Amino acid sequence: MSLQTFLDDNQIHYRVTRHAPAYTAQELAAVEHVSGKRVIKPVIVRADGQLIMCALPACYRVDMDELKAQLLADEVEVVAEAHLRDRCWDCDPGAVPPIGWLYGMTTLIDESLAHGDRVMFQAGTHEDAVEMSLADYRRLARPEMAHFARMNA
Repeated sequence: MSLQTFLDDNQIHYRVTRHAPAYTAQELAAVEHVSGKRVIKPVIVRADGQLIMCALPACYRVDMDELKAQLLADEVEVVAEAHLRDRCWDCDPGAVPPIGWLYGMTTLIDESLAHGDRVMFQAGTHEDAVEMSLADYRRLARPEMAHFARMNA
């Protein structure tokens, strides 16, 4: 099922934009002329063998020590995009939408995304983005809330 079909089936009000290739969430924010705090980037980690999609603002980074403590995990590591090709077969590497359960993962959202009105994220390619309300994103992603991100210096 495509992301747009999924959004339509869930009666989500969203906007798709097409833009010059953007390979990072910060590049997406720049090309779309929005704050990096509104663009959600997914970082997929393996915590004690379980894949977890961490959703955080583009201008933040995952604090691995804090994430490990929040998850009560012995071992946490970032998963290379190359290792996700089979699981995220419908997406360009690095352009996975931050909705983990679509790919068999829990979504963990950083508390820095608890407030705000609109969010944007890559829609499976480096040229397409989806914008929707934060409330709709949270309803779709069904994330667990945690504190694991730090603003980039």
